[in-house]
Amino acid sequence: MPHLKTKDATNKALFDSLYKNYYAMVLQMCLGYVKGNQEEAKDLTQEIFINTWNALEKFKGASSYKTWIYRITVNTCLKYIRDTKSKTAATLEVSELKSSQEPEIATNDYSSLYLAIGQLCEIDRLIIMLVLEEADYDDISEVMGISAVNLRVKIHRIKKNLKKQLKNDF
Repeated sequence: MPHLKTKDATNKALFDSLYKNYYAMVLQMCLGYVKGNQEEAKDLTQEIFINTWNALEKFKGASSYKTWIYRITVNTCLKYIRDTKSKTAATLEVSELKSSQEPEIATNDYSSLYLAIGQLCEIDRLIIMLVLEEADYDDISEVMGISAVNLRVKIHRIKKNLKKQLKNDF
């Protein structure tokens, strides 16, 4: 039993360190998925760290902790999108009705950006959120499972698409 307590204490210390170092990064990425909704982003971030805790003993050290947490974030966000796809369609219809009836007031400087990112396909959303987090392109290509050249092309297209969307908003 003493070995078990030492292992649990080591895991807890590691988890606390990961949480402290990567919480802001994960939350920022989640904000992009939920179009800037703070509460949903916090819930999704909490789910990601629960998944991180549950997978802690499976970490093999093949990548950095940051890349590993990116991967958990990507997988959790994709699952979230799949699980809420039908709910999102209904919400969009209600949101469109609401926006046509009353003016929307921006809650922060990034609300337009989050809304534009929210219009991207799932993979493009993930990629641009990693770019906004200033992740290394090598890490992003590893997490996404695509070549560095393909990643650069995708990023260029995503940025072009976002500029077009943001230009249309103003």
